[in-house]
Formats: sequence, structure tokens, C-alpha cells
Amino acid sequence: MANQNEHRVTSLEAIREQVGEPIAGVALKVSDAIDEFARTFIAESPFITLATADADGNIDVSPKGDAPGFVHVPDEKTLLIPDRSGNKLVFGHQNILANPHVGVLFMIPGTPETLRVNGRATLTRDPELLEVLAAKGKPALLAIRIDIDRCFFHCAKAFLRAKLWKPGTWPERKKISFGQMLAPKMGGGDELASAIDKMVDEDYEQYL
Repeated sequence: MANQNEHRVTSLEAIREQVGEPIAGVALKVSDAIDEFARTFIAESPFITLATADADGNIDVSPKGDAPGFVHVPDEKTLLIPDRSGNKLVFGHQNILANPHVGVLFMIPGTPETLRVNGRATLTRDPELLEVLAAKGKPALLAIRIDIDRCFFHCAKAFLRAKLWKPGTWPERKKISFGQMLAPKMGGGDELASAIDKMVDEDYEQYL
């Protein structure tokens, strides 16, 4: 195998030499605020990924989903993301406390274009705001407020290459067994694994 250091890319000039320059006019799609097109997309999006990083730059990406429009847009420079019941590891929350810079990717099933938003996040437990972000009669546990720095639509090529929204290309659903992962670490066997999987399924049904 060739020495990887000799092929390492270490400058913007080298990136441009390999990738090329942006298509003329493409930078015009980048904005520092939510326009009417982005607002409509957010209102129809039931799923996002939220990227955060700690003070040392270690990155975490968290999926978040709910009914379309679960992310609120109180004004053109602000997003409000509800935080609901989850695994309670709070990796992303800890990152926001240490480093406010975040990235959000909005998706709409069947639509290959995505919306990307970057900004600075803070956490709040304001009761009135948590009630505004309520779902199924339950207020949000926390709210993630993002002050927007950059917003733009990403083209469809990645989703088209992956054929992500073409059901005919989908494999059978993959069963993820938390029981099989955790039981050996807890000193148990198949019985404990089954019990854990049952607990997870019940949690999905009862505590969304």
C-alpha cells in the first residue's frame, strides 16, 4: 500500500485542484436567515439530524423526529427544537454547553433535497416555551434554541445515488437487538437478551 501521507490533502488549494471550483451562482443559495422556501420545508419535515461538538471538537450527531413541523420557526433568525424522552445520555446537550456551534439537516420523506442550517445553540427549560413545543399533550423536556448563521438547500445527488427514497431498493428491515448487545456485558444470556428486547419494544409503544 502506498504511503498515505503523500496523498494527504492539507490545503484548500489542493481540495480545489481535486474537486474544482463551485458552479457559477451556486453560492447565491446560501443565506443567513430562514426565507419562505426554507420555512415551508421545515414545516413539512418530520425528521432532522443535529450535529454538535464539544470544546475539543469531538463530534456527535443525534437524530430527532416528530410530526411534521415539530421544529418551530419563531422568526427568520431562530429555530426551536423540542427535546423529548430518549436515552438520557445527553451527549449533545453537554456539547452545547461547551460549544454552541451546531448543524442541522432537515429531511422530508420522498424528497431528495435537504435543508442545512448552521448556528449557535442554547438550552432552555422555560415552561411556557416547553408548552408551546408540546406533543401528544406532553410539554418538551427541554428546548434547543438556535440562532441562525447559515441556511441553504442541499442538492439531491446523495439521495439519488443512495436510492434512499425508492422502496423497491430497500432491503428487509434490519432487526437491531439491544438485548444481544447488552446481555453479555451484564453477565446474562439469551433469557436476559429477550427480556431487554421486550423492554425496548414496550418503551417504543408506550413512551414516544
